[in-house]
Amino acid sequence: MDADYIAKCAQIASVLEVSGHPKPGNVHRTQDFPDMVFEDFLISGVVVGDNMRRAARRGSRYCDQDSWHKIGLGELIKDSVVETDRWVENNTNLGIVMLLTPLSAAAGMSNDLDSVRDNLNQIMKATTPQDAVNLYQAINIADAGGMGEQSELDVASEDSVQELLENEVNMYQVLEMSAGWDQLSYELTHGMPVTFETGLPVFRELKATESINQATVQTFLTILSRIPDTLIERKYGEAKAQEVSRSAKGILDEGGILTHEGRDKLDQFDEELVEKGLNPGTTADLTASSIMASYLADYKDIYKDD
Repeated sequence: MDADYIAKCAQIASVLEVSGHPKPGNVHRTQDFPDMVFEDFLISGVVVGDNMRRAARRGSRYCDQDSWHKIGLGELIKDSVVETDRWVENNTNLGIVMLLTPLSAAAGMSNDLDSVRDNLNQIMKATTPQDAVNLYQAINIADAGGMGEQSELDVASEDSVQELLENEVNMYQVLEMSAGWDQLSYELTHGMPVTFETGLPVFRELKATESINQATVQTFLTILSRIPDTLIERKYGEAKAQEVSRSAKGILDEGGILTHEGRDKLDQFDEELVEKGLNPGTTADLTASSIMASYLADYKDIYKDD
């Protein structure tokens, strides 16, 4: 796929995700948080475009199996976080960048969406210890909240970086260690099942018949209803995360954003989550990757005359 197209898909996905409203418990076009506002996310979605293009070009350049380790996913993730940090004050897109960077690299070496998923899984496994170090540095630059303290290779520990290099632990292996408690880590080490099997089909189907906003919010609700948000789980416990997911399912059973009854409950759910400080941020990240996958799937249709 064309690198410029891939970068646009990443930017579009980032902007559409945050624009979806009412996307319960998150910043959206009619709701700001005290420490970050809607425009921060728009800016963040735009400024990562160059690095997503770089990721796509590296995917194209290092498409041979023996060269996958040269893609430098960790460096690309870190560079996107650094660039974002130049433009906005708070971490707005670490999770999105972690998902969209390997998607961009995999798309760069692929001709269709089926190949993207397989290639993504392979290039993740081919990452290096330096990729892991760069990921740790990206997390610390973003000052990502809700990561939790870990007994092994904690990102907040100064000794962890040296340990990664000495023990030759690559980025894939680091994410495997956290896959049990972090959905993004699980997503990146298991072929992105939520993105490709849950979010993508919903967004793609609804985008063809409903508004993009409806497709975005319904995709978010579907993901949240099926996969308890691990950001909420780390902050408030498993029971609370499951309770939020049950509420999302109840709204979907009423039609979600597609019906008047569902929309009324959705508005109430949004207010309730914000009041209680329950932010399904992981679900938002997975919504963005689902949107990007949908636009990648449209590549041949959009570029059919080229």
